[in-house]
Amino acid sequence: MKKVKIIECPRDAMQGIKTFIPTETKVQYIQSLLRVGFDTIDFGSFVSPKAIPQMQDTAEVLAQLDLSKTESKLLAIIANTKGAEMASVHPEIQYLGFPFSISENFQMRNTHKTIAESLVTLQEILDIANATDKEVVAYLSMGFGNPYGDPWNVEIVGEWTEKLAKMGVKILSLSDTIGSSTPEVIDYLFSNLIPKYPEIEFGAHLHTTPDKWHEKVDAAFKAGCTRFDGAIQGFGGCPMAKDDLTGNMPTEKLLSYFTAQKAETNLSAMSFESAYNEASKLFGKYH
Repeated sequence: MKKVKIIECPRDAMQGIKTFIPTETKVQYIQSLLRVGFDTIDFGSFVSPKAIPQMQDTAEVLAQLDLSKTESKLLAIIANTKGAEMASVHPEIQYLGFPFSISENFQMRNTHKTIAESLVTLQEILDIANATDKEVVAYLSMGFGNPYGDPWNVEIVGEWTEKLAKMGVKILSLSDTIGSSTPEVIDYLFSNLIPKYPEIEFGAHLHTTPDKWHEKVDAAFKAGCTRFDGAIQGFGGCPMAKDDLTGNMPTEKLLSYFTAQKAETNLSAMSFESAYNEASKLFGKYH
């Protein structure tokens, strides 16, 4: 039976919501996710409160979580060295997630740095992670093509994979930032990269419209990917997508797909249902 890791991303689901979600509400929701059996929960970020005001209480949320009964690991997103320093003081956090774009334009928009500057930052983040016993998850934004007219092909993605691997990145999540990936491109990338870099764990952070989720997951899984990011009911996603329908990969769709494929996800169906209901309450009120 093939084992699959599912990474639940409440941070991605919440960060674009303008109304501030009270800290205790976030805690209650993330607590329900901790019972499900996800491999990892991308629960918050240490970034500028000006850039993403919704996530300014990440440290407070973390302080209130009861982690005594969970097997899930915690991941926090950071955009620079300062964020890595802030996250690194928390022993409860295992992963530092760093969005690294191979589109020069998107990198500037997202982190206000050129790609060359971002490489320096990544090295500093890797050093902090090594010193504080954490792992870095690098997100290759625009991994499946980009809307900014920057050159893109599998060779370019391969070159960046090579560079990041040499720097010591062990987990690389290809991000379909604007939901533009096709099954052909997904298959092409994963089936080329996974055999070539056996020491790297490749993940799929896919954004999708409601009718395209199956073909995307299917292409990635059949090409050998066993690490998938999702968000319950597909909330959140990239504000820069071309349409309102593009959102995160709905976790319930991942669950139904992997159940049909008889893959092992380690998720409890009952706990998932209760987290799903919590999501309906939270995102019904704040959206």
